[in-house]
Amino acid sequence: MASSLVKPEYELADILNQHRQSFADKHSPLKHHLRTLKAIEQCRTAALGGHIDLCNNAKCGHVRISYNSCRNRHCPKCQATNREAWIEARQQDLLPTNYFHVVFTLPQELNSYCLNHPKELYNILFAASKETLMDLGKDPKHLGAMMGMVSVLHTWGQNLSLHPHVHMIVPGVGWTPEGHWKRCKSKSTYLFPGPVLRAVYKGKFMEKLKQFLQEKGLIMEVQLRKKLYDTNWVVYAKQSFGGPKEVIEYLGRYSHKVAISNHRIKSIADGKVSFIYKDYADKSQQKLMTLEAEEFIRRFCLHILPPGYMKIRHYGFLASRCKPRLRQEQMMLGIPPPRKEKTDWKALAKSKLGYDADACPCCKTGKMIRIFSFEANAPPLALIAQLKSNALMKIL
Repeated sequence: MASSLVKPEYELADILNQHRQSFADKHSPLKHHLRTLKAIEQCRTAALGGHIDLCNNAKCGHVRISYNSCRNRHCPKCQATNREAWIEARQQDLLPTNYFHVVFTLPQELNSYCLNHPKELYNILFAASKETLMDLGKDPKHLGAMMGMVSVLHTWGQNLSLHPHVHMIVPGVGWTPEGHWKRCKSKSTYLFPGPVLRAVYKGKFMEKLKQFLQEKGLIMEVQLRKKLYDTNWVVYAKQSFGGPKEVIEYLGRYSHKVAISNHRIKSIADGKVSFIYKDYADKSQQKLMTLEAEEFIRRFCLHILPPGYMKIRHYGFLASRCKPRLRQEQMMLGIPPPRKEKTDWKALAKSKLGYDADACPCCKTGKMIRIFSFEANAPPLALIAQLKSNALMKIL
């Protein structure tokens, strides 16, 4: 976590500040893409307003200006405390059992449909992957019970290309029709056999895609349909986690990821952007890729989700409607009931990220006290000096 607190030399906002307008002129992006890009560019700048804090140590008197965050879910700077809050909430749902990790991907031949109909295609991806696990879980040959799962949508590859897939975390237990808990039969480190997962998933996705195309009056070329059916769809049935602790560590890495973090951006010069990526086709070697700035932004826009689209979903006994029954089971297992109050962002930052938002960064002993809030655009420096003087007089 400590490395994430080090300010990167380059940021996505810097790229947008220099090249957003030229990108817009060249590519005519969607309106909600432009809104997202503008929000990221303005994040933690005077354009969004902010507040002024003063150290309460009279011998210090350090003044700090803090600008507001954009809070956009695609912004690399706005995810840390959101992620920790979500993880803390998920901790309340853990059970003392093994957890499995399954990743459902889409063939690249479907990318054109994802570009033109992202909401519908991603909904089909969520539904087909969920139904695959639920149906196999209900089968007495595998478990014979209703399963629970958390599904997280990612749309990117390391080089910012379009690569839609869902990561699913699945507890190795389920509810039987009689209302009892039952553990997975398999002693393997995998939830279900890979070939079975792939076959069921492909069948479900293609059936739902066919129905969607019919409703839209769209026709898929025979050659493409044949290729999709002949292709071995990729489903990663990864090894199980060691336990709930490993699940939380996983969620921390994946739940609130964005297409690219600021730390991966290595240079912005001469209208080009260079960033590091893992080449999974070459033993996950870390490499450097350089793109024209407009192309970099275009690729980033591929991963801006439709407004209001839910990228994290809970199914089965982990769905909201099943929480009362889950809490009963946890109590029977000796797991204490969850706290009702939520932890505020300052407490999360201090306990999870190692950052005390109230501590004075100058003297290290004083506490930062808010003395003034302002709307868009920073206040004049003379006003800051006056506020500081007034505040110091009160302290003294």
